[in-house]
Amino acid sequence: MARVAARFSVSGEPSTHPVDEVLPLPKLALYGFQHVLAFYAGAVIVPIIVGGALGLTTEQLVYLINADLFTCGIASIIQAWGIGRIGARLPLIQGVTFTAVSPMIAIGLGAGGGTAGLLVIYGAVITAGIATFAFAWLPPKAFRTVMRLFPPVVTGTVITVLGIVLIPVGLNDAAGGLGSPDFGDPKNFAYAGGTMLFILVLMKLGKPFLSSISILIGLVGGTTVAFLLGDAKFGDVSNSDWIGITTPFHYGAPKFAWFPILLMLIVMLITMVETTGDTYAVGDIVGKEIDSETVARALRADGAATALGGVLNSFPYVAFAENVGLVRMTKVKSRFVVVAAGVFMIVLGLIPKAAAIVAAVPHGVLGGAATVMFAMVALAGIQTLAKVDLKEEKNALVVGVSLAFALLPATVPVLFKDHMDADLSSLLNSGVTLGATSAIVLNLIFNGLGKSDPHQTSRAELPAQSSAAPDAVPEAEAPGEAETVAEATVGAAVAATAPGAGKTAADDGAAPAS
Repeated sequence: MARVAARFSVSGEPSTHPVDEVLPLPKLALYGFQHVLAFYAGAVIVPIIVGGALGLTTEQLVYLINADLFTCGIASIIQAWGIGRIGARLPLIQGVTFTAVSPMIAIGLGAGGGTAGLLVIYGAVITAGIATFAFAWLPPKAFRTVMRLFPPVVTGTVITVLGIVLIPVGLNDAAGGLGSPDFGDPKNFAYAGGTMLFILVLMKLGKPFLSSISILIGLVGGTTVAFLLGDAKFGDVSNSDWIGITTPFHYGAPKFAWFPILLMLIVMLITMVETTGDTYAVGDIVGKEIDSETVARALRADGAATALGGVLNSFPYVAFAENVGLVRMTKVKSRFVVVAAGVFMIVLGLIPKAAAIVAAVPHGVLGGAATVMFAMVALAGIQTLAKVDLKEEKNALVVGVSLAFALLPATVPVLFKDHMDADLSSLLNSGVTLGATSAIVLNLIFNGLGKSDPHQTSRAELPAQSSAAPDAVPEAEAPGEAETVAEATVGAAVAATAPGAGKTAADDGAAPAS
């Protein structure tokens, strides 16, 4: 049934629209809004979690959500429409990367939290965005050399670490949110458990599109129950304006500190691997040959969007795997559908009342949904590691030691809080940073820098993919492209973090990867 459903768009008609076809306005609007639905929960969860961790007020959090959606819209239009040699001109939605959540919280808290913490985050985000943009103009040989730092043993470890580090963030919200007077109240866990169960049922029993928006439906359902029981307060919605403009440097001039910048550069290295994989994955879905210039244009759009995010009070951007999966399921390949989705997001970013509704989601409900999403990220990393020969002691050491380093900040926080310089602590007090750095360094020590792309592999060797991931990874055809084509294995793995990634091979003829 999933295979049959995947051949039809939301209108029930077969859809084979080419990537460069401009559809009639009604279809553009319908298909574009569908992308917004699949994307929305993942888009707003990052500013909510970061803003909550930094202790922002409700008013500040509403502004942060609006700024994120507004910038997401601009970034998606740049990526899909293209401006000169910037943008892949593919149906790729841009969203705030989960990779940056834990590092940004560490940076913000290290700078004192609140808006003071945001200013240091924005300084790092702007610098990292400019660096990514500049890197994407380097010769292909330099790009491929950096990509060889990220074989499956490294990317799998990093993605696993990311999920493991983020899961406690979701669980803290499930308990009511750190610092809240009812933290640990069983009522909060009841909301979280109910939301998780609802989402899991939708993912198990729902049709492909319903599964792809299960997180969003779970948030709406959990919040509705909480409202009926008197535990969701929407008083701030009536106090919010209907129209609000996102202005540059709303919280003040950004502050540039070396250690936070270095940390954000590491984050952007990881997101470059994600975008590279997603670019090849969506190229395979829409039937467009992807070369190194296309990948470079996609990364330039990432860099430009990230720098713009820092200016417009938002965060680092990456191609969203959730929507890559949606393109595959609906077969609507036109990139102008994503342009339409970008317009919708810009409009939503101008409506503070809509953001106020999102900000009113109870912590327990949010925690239940976030825990599911972050657990799927960890699972995706494990699936990527399935490609690695872990019977080989060198690879086993890379994974095992890196996981141990990643758990250090959460296990021994006193080391970073009381026995380390504040700047150094803001860099190292992150499981993602320690785990990723450890994986890269240990891989270089034990395995060296491979002469060819370590992600290159045959179709038969690839892990199974979910319904949210592409059917297969494209083969390299042009000379010189072999080093980068199989980066799609990373994107295929990341795609399994999409809400619809719970499907199995039996559902769709393929199965999960990251």
